[in-house]
Amino acid sequence: MDAKKLIELKQERATLTASIRDHMNQFENAEMDGQAKERLTKMESDFDRVNNLIVAEEKQLNRERVIGEQKSEPERKVHDEALTAFSNHLRIGSAQTMAAYAALQQDNPTQAGYLVAPEKFVTELIKEMADKSFMRQKANVLPPLRGAQSLGYPTRTAGMSSFAWGTEIQAPTADSTLAFGKREFKPHPGTSEILISKTLIRNVSNADALIRGEIAEEVNSSLEEAYMTGTGAGQPLGVFTASDDGIGTSRDVSTGNTATELKFDGLINCKMSVKEQYRRGAEWIMHRDAIKQIMKLKDSNGQYIWQPSVTQGAPDMLLSSPVNESEFAPNTFTTGLYLAVFGNLKNYWIVDSLAMEIQVLMELYARTNQADYLTRIETDGAPVVSAAFARAKLG
Repeated sequence: MDAKKLIELKQERATLTASIRDHMNQFENAEMDGQAKERLTKMESDFDRVNNLIVAEEKQLNRERVIGEQKSEPERKVHDEALTAFSNHLRIGSAQTMAAYAALQQDNPTQAGYLVAPEKFVTELIKEMADKSFMRQKANVLPPLRGAQSLGYPTRTAGMSSFAWGTEIQAPTADSTLAFGKREFKPHPGTSEILISKTLIRNVSNADALIRGEIAEEVNSSLEEAYMTGTGAGQPLGVFTASDDGIGTSRDVSTGNTATELKFDGLINCKMSVKEQYRRGAEWIMHRDAIKQIMKLKDSNGQYIWQPSVTQGAPDMLLSSPVNESEFAPNTFTTGLYLAVFGNLKNYWIVDSLAMEIQVLMELYARTNQADYLTRIETDGAPVVSAAFARAKLG
């Protein structure tokens, strides 16, 4: 499938959306009979199928683009020797290959080859992770932490409240409410492990790209889940997690929603609970099940509020704001639970102290003809301005 086919799929999705709208309009003031309900279910199933194809194809195009990128000539001259050594070690790593390229080895003789990836490999991994995670693209990713275990930022916890109108000679009242605190980011370690057949590594022409893709899939899924629902204890703090250290319960909006459904009025209330200065550039985050429910909502003029994208690279829109779909957003339709977040994602900060390191164990699984790759990162993330977000909650 190519980019042209992807556009055709998006146009087919838009056509299905319009068909669903027309079908529902026919029964706006009447109960659907069994045949009509069956037809609606069929159209919704077709929409889900096409939408899943679009999501899968966009991910595949990103993979192919990253793997197909070519090195520039200056980079090739600087990094070729290191990349060649790294690739050779991934294929046939042994004491001999590590001895020949001692500059690539950490001083850890008890392990079967502790390997720090060459700089170009690390950069491409981070880029692939960013391509697949909208949070790392849109959040404020701070420079990597160096020389300290944590990063502290001063915060204003309460503003001044001493201004008052008075007479010409009236003495002012000293302010006593202005207060400051500290927000601390402490990157948490995360690990993953991959076992790969040595025969596969030996016969694949681009072994480091294969391993990079596998690592990115694993790490990215875990990071996005943490950015959505992480507890903040030993992992990033998610936007759907109620916390005074991130987005407090005062930013929850349920008015206008029912116990099982998001409603048009509830979505408006959620969006307008965010101040204008934060609404500029704000976006929605929700699960596809919530999107499916919202796609059926109409405004007071009978117009559907959902605006599906028909252009490659352009997001779907809800109340004139972009929508980000995440499989890790909540999708349980029960009273009191969250279903959507609206906010300016630049106010979600991410701090890394270790982008990636790989430990290669070539002998541990020798009896099963496998190589063991251990991956480690250290990162933290959290919302930093509660007022920049609002969470849509069921009534």
